[in-house]
Amino acid sequence: MPLVRIDVNKKASSELIRAVGQAVYGAMIEIAGVPLHDKFQIVTRHEADELIYPAEGYLGAAYSEQMIFIQVIWLGGRSVETKQGFYARVVDEIHKSQNIRKEDIVIVLLENGREDWSFGNGLMQYGPK
Repeated sequence: MPLVRIDVNKKASSELIRAVGQAVYGAMIEIAGVPLHDKFQIVTRHEADELIYPAEGYLGAAYSEQMIFIQVIWLGGRSVETKQGFYARVVDEIHKSQNIRKEDIVIVLLENGREDWSFGNGLMQYGPK
């Protein structure tokens, strides 16, 4: 059910975009229990002045122009441990495969209910029958 939004610098390569998308998808399947083939992602590239973050850093992280913002909208109810495992898996995978600094990857999870999704045809496929 997740919908993933990935926001990157306009200079980001297609290889990086694929790696980020796959890291998120893999972690959703393996850590968060998302069904196989449930892969809906939107990627947006931005000019340098369209990604705004504190140059001096925040909460111990210093950022660079390689910033990646990942927003995941998914069904609520996962444990804190699952969310922590998800964050770690995504960041580790992107760092390992693309050499992106871990502090340059920001992830936000937004939770909602089963009735908040329509996968086409104007139907509420996961809502009450």
